[in-house]
Amino acid sequence: MKKIDSPQNAYIKSLIQLQEKSKNRRQTGTFIIEGQREIHLALKGNYSLETLLFCSDYLSEEKAKLGIPRQVEVIAISKEVYQKLAYRDTTEGLLAIAHSKSLQLSDLKLTEQPLILVAEAPEKPGNIGALLRTADAANIDAVIIANPKSDIYNPNIIRSSVGAVFTTPIATGSTAEVLAFLQQHRIAIYCATLQDSTAYHTLNYLPATAFVVGTEATGLTEEWRAASTQNIIIPMSGEIDSMNVSVAASILVFEAKRQRGF
Repeated sequence: MKKIDSPQNAYIKSLIQLQEKSKNRRQTGTFIIEGQREIHLALKGNYSLETLLFCSDYLSEEKAKLGIPRQVEVIAISKEVYQKLAYRDTTEGLLAIAHSKSLQLSDLKLTEQPLILVAEAPEKPGNIGALLRTADAANIDAVIIANPKSDIYNPNIIRSSVGAVFTTPIATGSTAEVLAFLQQHRIAIYCATLQDSTAYHTLNYLPATAFVVGTEATGLTEEWRAASTQNIIIPMSGEIDSMNVSVAASILVFEAKRQRGF
């Protein structure tokens, strides 16, 4: 088995660049997954692994290879190399290089009455990860990122999603492309915004439904508000008039799930 002991190894340096730069992930079509749970969720989500790297200071080769397809190359790395590559505070000793998936809208496979969550231009990886966790928990049809500001395989998104990035169908596109997709599939568009809004819990989400949320700083653009089937609002009793986008999305999605009998 191949073993790499030095952080100065050219291959290890390329992996550090893969972790740090979206451009490298885009050019190579690969990204890094850290942690046993996340790697196995990626396999369950039909992601293809290229390489598995494990540190024997933390786990045995036998445990590292458990459930990993035989064709995946396995490389042993030193503790020093692992600590250079590891992104999280918790240490499990396992990393994988995976091939990214197409995120085209046309690749989404929808049910007859799909439930979709759309996020316009989300910037914070933590919020994106939380949105994906909500989508996984509710088992909705898809999460669509309109006008994405960061790539979905950013290590912060993978970490904050706790692997839900691999369990939820995801697509990206411009606002115009996403709107055209929703309209083509006759999916009602409910935009979470203050303007001309109706209380979210008074509407029927049994037919095909898409909830659209914007950033906490600027909300949704006029393009979305104009195309909305109905703008919706979550009534609040406090002094402020906004809440975290992932919290708002959870409230909306689980109201739809409640109406649909989960």
